[in-house]
Amino acid sequence: MPEFAYLAIDPEGREKRGRIAAVNDDMARERLTLKKLYIVTVEPAAANPSRWANMPFRRRARLNSKQLTLFTRQLSSLVQVSPLEEALRTISRQSEQPHVRTILTEVHAGVVEGQRLSDAMRREDSSFPALYRAMIAAGEGAGTLPLITERLANLLERQAEMRGKLIGALAYPAVLSLVAILVVMGLMVSVVPRVVEQFDNVDQQLPLITRIVIGVSAFLASYWWAIALVLMIGAFLFWQALKRPAFRLSVDRTMLRVPLLGKLLRNLHAARMARTLATMVASRLPLLEGLRLTGGTIRNRLLSGANDDIVEAVRSGGSLSGAMRATGVFPPLLVYLAASGESAGQLDVMLERAAEYLEREFDNFTSTALSLLEPLIIVAMGGVVAIIILAILLPILQLQNLTGL
Repeated sequence: MPEFAYLAIDPEGREKRGRIAAVNDDMARERLTLKKLYIVTVEPAAANPSRWANMPFRRRARLNSKQLTLFTRQLSSLVQVSPLEEALRTISRQSEQPHVRTILTEVHAGVVEGQRLSDAMRREDSSFPALYRAMIAAGEGAGTLPLITERLANLLERQAEMRGKLIGALAYPAVLSLVAILVVMGLMVSVVPRVVEQFDNVDQQLPLITRIVIGVSAFLASYWWAIALVLMIGAFLFWQALKRPAFRLSVDRTMLRVPLLGKLLRNLHAARMARTLATMVASRLPLLEGLRLTGGTIRNRLLSGANDDIVEAVRSGGSLSGAMRATGVFPPLLVYLAASGESAGQLDVMLERAAEYLEREFDNFTSTALSLLEPLIIVAMGGVVAIIILAILLPILQLQNLTGL
C-alpha cells in the first residue's frame, strides 16, 4: 500500500509530521481527520528516500534568488484576492521543486499556527533574508501587506535583471578569452612541434622569433601539468587568504580602483542601495534599520565599511546625503539627489530616480565596454596566431632563398 507524507496540526496547536499508509489521497486525509488532526499538506511519500537526507552534515535547502523572486510575485498577486493562509497553501502545492515545497509548507504551517508571516519566515531564515522579513513585518504592522509584497516583487525582479546583465557583461568576454587561450595553447602544443620537426636537419640558424616560439611550445608541451598545478595551488592559497579580513579589504579596494571594473561595481552597489532604501522608505520603514539591513547584503568590504560609517553618522543625527558624501565612494549624482529628497521630504522618490539613472548608466557602460572589449580580444588573439604563423613561415622562406642561391 502506498504511503503519504503529511504535515498537520493537532488539537493543541502542535505541528505533526509523518507518513500514513492509504490507498489514495482521500483515504489518507480521512484517516488523519479521524485522528483529529488539522491537515496542512498531504502528498505521496518518496519511494526510496535518500539515506543522506537526515545526515547532520547535509547542506540545508534554501530558496535561491530566482525562486524567492517568483514566490514574492506569486504572493503579491494572490494576497490581493485571497486570504494569506490560502495563498501560501496554493503556492506551496503548485511548486515543482521538492525543497521549495518543503520550505513554503513550513512557512504556511507557521501561519496556520497563528504566527505572523514575518515570524513564520524566520523558521527558514536562510531563504528569507532579514531585509525581506523586515519589509514583510512592516507591511503586516501597517495593514498594507499586498502593497509591500508588490514593492518587494518589483525590487527583487529589478535586482535579478541587473544581476543577469552583470553576469552577461562578465561572462561573454571571459568565455571569449578562454576560447582564445585554448586555441593558442592547442596551436603551441599540437601544431607547432610537428611543423618545426621539418627544421631539425637544417644547418642554418633559425630566426629569433622561430626559436622563441619553439622554446615556448616545448615548455608548454613538457610542463603543462606543472603550470596547471601551480595555478590550482595559487587559486587555493588566494581563496584561503581571502578569509583574512585585512587581505580581503585590500583586494576589494584594489578591485574598486580597476578602471572599468571599479566603476561597474560602484554603480551597481549605489543603484542597489538606492532602490532598496527607496522601497523601504516608501514602506514606512525606519531609514536607520534599512541602512543596517542593507549592509548585510554587500560583498565588497570597502563598500560595506562605508555603509557602516553611514549608519553611525545617521544614528548620530547626521543626514543621509552628508554621510554618503563623507565616505567618498558614492556617485555625486546619488548624493545630490539624496540631499534634494531630504530637503523636499521626498527621499523615496529621489532615491528611486537615482537608482533608475545609475542603472541606465550601467547599461550604457556595459554595452560600450563590450563593444570595445570584443574586438580587442579578437585582435590580441589574431596577433598571437600571426606570430605563430610568422615563426613557421620565416624558416621556409629562408630555405627557399638559400636554395635559389
